[in-house]
Amino acid sequence: MVFALFRRKEQPDAPRVPDDAVVYAIGDVHGCLDLLQKLEREIADDMARRKASRRVVVYLGDYIDRGPDSRGVIEHLSTRPLPGCESVHLAGNHDRWLLDFLDDPGQGHAWLMNGGRATLASYGVGDVAKESRRQELQGLRDALDRVLPAHHRTFLQGLAYCHEEGDYFFAHAGVRPDVPLAEQEPADLLWIREEFLYSDADFGKVVVHGHTPTHTPEEYKNRIGVDTGAFMSNRLTALVLEGAKRRFLYAQVGGF
Repeated sequence: MVFALFRRKEQPDAPRVPDDAVVYAIGDVHGCLDLLQKLEREIADDMARRKASRRVVVYLGDYIDRGPDSRGVIEHLSTRPLPGCESVHLAGNHDRWLLDFLDDPGQGHAWLMNGGRATLASYGVGDVAKESRRQELQGLRDALDRVLPAHHRTFLQGLAYCHEEGDYFFAHAGVRPDVPLAEQEPADLLWIREEFLYSDADFGKVVVHGHTPTHTPEEYKNRIGVDTGAFMSNRLTALVLEGAKRRFLYAQVGGF
């Protein structure tokens, strides 16, 4: 099931994207390749009806972990971009975790306990003999290093931390209040939560983010959250921005 919800009429002085652009921002995929492909088909159909000369799709990160097909998601994103549009792939904290694990397996325990084992399984990496935690982590790291395709590694290493379109700023987790957008630290863009979510500060632009799952998208004056927990809700969300208008597209498996 794929459908759209349309929101608010255009208001004077409302945040805008450039007049020549329509922008789609996709929330956290977390290994749900079926939902991603459904949502991309809906986006492609929507693009065909738009008059804008620029069509931009911003993926907000967390492509891997928790869901059933992290490998498939990375393969899809790295080899099959949506035709006729600009694709912007942002880094999520889970994507960064995988690279950190390859650099230093001693840091891998938290990643494995937060969905990393699902990613390993999608690459065909199972548990090794658990003689000790250190040996286990090193063994898993070495096994992943052997099977991770070079273009998957290149894709993950090339992810951007943020993107801007008009009056909107896109980042995986959010931004640190009272820090100019141009000076945000990568760690905050990937990881921040409460300090950002509970802030009523003017960030300089409306921040579009994922990272914190909610049942439905969250819209506030200073931020829009589009992570609807695909791996547990079977619902993947995209925000659509055109001029000063906003709307949402959803891909859904099962009931809503």
